[in-house]
Amino acid sequence: MNSILNFTIVQSQLHWENRDANLQMFEKKIRSISGKTEVILLPETFTTGFSMKPKALAETMEGETVQWMKRMAAEKKVIIAGSVIIEEEGHFYNRLIWMLPNGHYGVYNKRHRFAYAGEDKEFSSGNKRLIASVNGWKINLMVCYDLRFPVWARQTDNQEYDVLVYVANWPERRSHAWKTLLQARAIENQCYVIGVNRVGNDGNQIHYAGESMVIDPLGEVLYTKKDQEDIFTVSLNKEQLDCVREKLPFWKDADRFMILGDEE
Repeated sequence: MNSILNFTIVQSQLHWENRDANLQMFEKKIRSISGKTEVILLPETFTTGFSMKPKALAETMEGETVQWMKRMAAEKKVIIAGSVIIEEEGHFYNRLIWMLPNGHYGVYNKRHRFAYAGEDKEFSSGNKRLIASVNGWKINLMVCYDLRFPVWARQTDNQEYDVLVYVANWPERRSHAWKTLLQARAIENQCYVIGVNRVGNDGNQIHYAGESMVIDPLGEVLYTKKDQEDIFTVSLNKEQLDCVREKLPFWKDADRFMILGDEE
């Protein structure tokens, strides 16, 4: 196990419903990253913005964006993750793709669809979590609105992950909830939390302030940036995480639970 794991956050504006422009933009940003990193994190729906037009915008897993992710991950020798609108077997998903340098990948379909914006009418819900492994670290991968539902992210009594990641398009007008809940997830799960958000206005004139965050297992903010595009690399320390868990073993007193009623 490596005691240090490096994540690079790309907080960016997005070109509304314009895949090619977004891929060109992110390619330049990714190629500009020169320091050591193992994982590059992009926002939710990074090729389109948070659009409710999946019939017009969806791709397949053989499409241009997935091929681009394979190419960029191989070129940079890093993992690249972000969510994309994907069509599969007649269903549309807001799908987080975890792309490895060797072209293998994992996927997580957003479980909690944002009904306030009509996402529940246009997209199907996922029913399985994705916990990825990197150099002995375990990373739990989620999307935006999932943040409001703590049971879906809750650690079990064997502490199944070390880092909790949310890729998002989270509007500025609800930024207090974004910041508060990210810190709460870190404290209650005794893990690092990374939230990656966009900036700028989307095609519906909804404003996003960014405020991407990295939070340690005690809830302390290690990084945040408001109203600016930014590329930031953070080094997470497994020894510090283990120390917190050993000195403050609150997880031993956690309630046992089961999640019932998963959708097919």
